[in-house]
Amino acid sequence: MPTPLSRRSFLSTSATLAAVGAVAGAATTPDQANAMEPIDTIEGPVFASTWAFGQAANEEAQRTLAHGDLLDAIEQGIRLVEADASNHSVGLGGTPNANGVVELDACIMDGTTYNAGSVAGMPGIAHPISVARRVMEKTKHVMLVGEGAREFALDQGLEAAELLTENRRQKWEAWKKEQIEMSLQESHDTIALVGRAADGTLAGGCSTSGWGYKLAGRVGDSPIIGGGLYVDGQVGAAGATGVGENVMRYCGSFLAVELMARGATPEEACIDTVESIGRKDPKALEEVHVNFVAIDKHGRHGAAGSDEGFAYSITTQAGSEVIDAVHVTG
Repeated sequence: MPTPLSRRSFLSTSATLAAVGAVAGAATTPDQANAMEPIDTIEGPVFASTWAFGQAANEEAQRTLAHGDLLDAIEQGIRLVEADASNHSVGLGGTPNANGVVELDACIMDGTTYNAGSVAGMPGIAHPISVARRVMEKTKHVMLVGEGAREFALDQGLEAAELLTENRRQKWEAWKKEQIEMSLQESHDTIALVGRAADGTLAGGCSTSGWGYKLAGRVGDSPIIGGGLYVDGQVGAAGATGVGENVMRYCGSFLAVELMARGATPEEACIDTVESIGRKDPKALEEVHVNFVAIDKHGRHGAAGSDEGFAYSITTQAGSEVIDAVHVTG
């Protein structure tokens, strides 16, 4: 179990200061930043995702990559989680909004072209990740929302689905009577999946049903490029889980990738991103609930979060495992 890391005691190598340089337009490239130190590259495909349930998504992505491309792998890995009705914060069986409607968010991004697609607040379609990919590949847009996203999905041949399971309907009925807030683990277990193929290309995706019993129309970070997900094919990829409002107000995943561009390892980048948010947010860090997973173009991986118990899944040619992320404390 990793030792909790205090943001007051952690001294990053140069990544936190480099974030300022990134904003200012510093010209350092990732290779220049790491030129003094040899980098061990992990051979073959690498998939990393949020939470223990991401392990199955990683393994499905790895199987798909054997006969498809990296975007196929990301899509199919996330579809596996979206189809799991026992997961109450993603896809089918997701927790509804305050009106009893399951609204889904997702995005996908290609690190080679920087193309991206997303959907937000979409009802009635079980696989928002597939709709997001079609937005990226079949339209001139990046994001479609609500009923427009659903209509587009149907036009693309995706099937309508009843997303509210009986279990979630009963839970919602009980919530209406008692107004008891869901636990963080039950309400915010987003799947963010990032991958690097053997040829070094990078891609990622993210999918969620969002905050349980949210206001109708609420959208969190998961479909926001730079918030819940960001991929730079020359650097790496990062994804987020937690309270979306606190991720997207600080462009969390974009920041993690920029920190890697300035020389941070994926783990350092995730730590520094949580640290940066903790310094800026008026709430205590343990109340912010932000967690990140990242990989770089070399296949290195890491994760960190303000939530105790946050874990990530990693799958490589050598095997598949769930790893406790670094717990960053206030």
